[in-house]
Amino acid sequence: MEWTFHSDQPIYAQLVEQIRLAIVSGDYVPGARLSSVRDMATEAGVNPNTLQRALQELERMGLVFSQRTAGRFVTEDTALIEKEKKAIASARARSFLAAMEQLGYGPEEIISLLRENKEDEHGSDFDM
Repeated sequence: MEWTFHSDQPIYAQLVEQIRLAIVSGDYVPGARLSSVRDMATEAGVNPNTLQRALQELERMGLVFSQRTAGRFVTEDTALIEKEKKAIASARARSFLAAMEQLGYGPEEIISLLRENKEDEHGSDFDM
């Protein structure tokens, strides 16, 4: 996993978001064992305490769970994973729509713009 950090948000919050995205996108499959805190922290280039805090937040969210001697695992609750995926997608859609409205685009113009860009990327067989 490639880790990317920005200065506009606490590192632990960015870790939560990046691991959350990895779970909902299938990079971490349901039931998969996560690397140790120390290994993940080294890979991400962060303090283990910071990563521990992020993992505790993910446990609070129900996306990961701990087994005392075996480590941390991704939840096997696929309904919860789908719910999180939809929440992320909805938030991104709202952000996109707000940005387009700020530029002065109306609903039909936004749809047209999406069609144009998708066709440029995938050819004319894209249906919307």
